[in-house]
Amino acid sequence: METTTEIRVTETDVDYLGHVNNSVYVNYLEKGRVHWYTQHGLPIDEMISRNVGTVVLKLEILYAKEARLGETLKVKTTPIKIGTKSFMFQQNIYNEKGEIITEATVTNVMFDLLERKGIVVAPEIRKAFEEMKEPQIKG
Repeated sequence: METTTEIRVTETDVDYLGHVNNSVYVNYLEKGRVHWYTQHGLPIDEMISRNVGTVVLKLEILYAKEARLGETLKVKTTPIKIGTKSFMFQQNIYNEKGEIITEATVTNVMFDLLERKGIVVAPEIRKAFEEMKEPQIKG
C-alpha cells in the first residue's frame, strides 16, 4: 500500500548553499503522507470534518544526497507498523536518477482536534495497514 508523490524543487526550497534546505525535506515528507492518506480514503478535509488529524510523534531522517533547484523528486511512503493510537511510515525521497537522497521513519499519532489528545487510529488507516502482506500489529 505504498504511494509515490512527485515534488518539483522550487526557488523557495533552496538555501544559500544552492541545495534544498534540511527543513524543507520535512515538508516534502508531510506532502507524501497527506497524499498517502488521500489515496487510502482519508483526505485532510474529511479528517477536519470528523475533528481528527495526525500528529508527528517521532521523526528520524537521514540526509544522504543533496537535491537542487528544478529537480523532480519522488517521495515514497510505505506503512510499516500500527498500534492502537499510533502508526509508522518509512519514507524515502528519490532523485531523478532513482537514488535515495533522504530516508525517514515517521511515527504518527491519531489526534482528536477538539479534545487535543491521542485517539484510536481511524478505520481507513487501519484497513490500509492490515492489507499489507505481513503487517506488524501491536496492542
